[in-house]
Amino acid sequence: MTLSFKSALLPTMLAISLALSACQDASVPTDANIEAADTNMSTENADVDNNTATLAKASEMSAEEQMIANLARYRWTLLDIDDKSGGPVITTLVDIKNQVTLLFKHNQGHNTLNYGVGCNTMSAGYQLQGHTLTTEDSMSTKMLCENLNKAENSLDTLMQGTSEISVTEGENPVLTQVTSNAVTLTWKGRLTSQAKYNGKGETVFWAVNANKIACADNSSEMCLQVKPITYNDQGIKTSEGKWSAFNGEIDGYQYDGKHNEVLRIQRYSLNQGGAEEQNAAAEKYAYVLDAVIESSVVE
Repeated sequence: MTLSFKSALLPTMLAISLALSACQDASVPTDANIEAADTNMSTENADVDNNTATLAKASEMSAEEQMIANLARYRWTLLDIDDKSGGPVITTLVDIKNQVTLLFKHNQGHNTLNYGVGCNTMSAGYQLQGHTLTTEDSMSTKMLCENLNKAENSLDTLMQGTSEISVTEGENPVLTQVTSNAVTLTWKGRLTSQAKYNGKGETVFWAVNANKIACADNSSEMCLQVKPITYNDQGIKTSEGKWSAFNGEIDGYQYDGKHNEVLRIQRYSLNQGGAEEQNAAAEKYAYVLDAVIESSVVE
């Protein structure tokens, strides 16, 4: 028996209705079948172009503009929180700190913060003067998060108004944020996929089967079993590929063998150098999980 549930998504994705096929091809095609089927799913990523362009002109930028460009290169995850008043916000957020995230977005002259605790995504415009961050009123998606509601409200309250920020740069940067009510949030930074791969990503959709298959004929090594799915501009499914063995990694995806799932993935080309560099590359693409669109529990 299969118990199904669908995750709620941002409004732009609500039109997509997805279903996993129960059918399975007995043969094991190569990764080339997947790549050929999903090449038409590319999407423009304005943030990449803007970040690359602004960093290239760093010498012409103000200190605030340079800090904004640098902050936008990282995905920030909560490392610690210190509330001198000893309020309940400590327990509420620290207990789930690994899923509390912050993104600085810069697109066409507009600065936006995206933050959340693993349920809704909250967005707010911001300005930076010196080291003073001023955040405007936020907007949010409207999913019911049950036990995350309290943490979500606490984070949204902390992010409003003004705060003082500083960044310790390096391979593992640390962002320190002191809010107007003396709560200190410490964030650790990890390069976004766009900054890491220095190029535009392509949006592709893959179905992932709960059952792994042999990576190749007569092989004892087991691989993910995936197939590409294509949608038109209205979010209507137009085609499905064949099940194939994927002998690679999807960054951010955790396979548990209990779910049939549909993933929205950002795919980045690794072959951006010369011929020798391309031949030396062990893989042609890097795959990064964007969202789990559908998940069905298999019993």
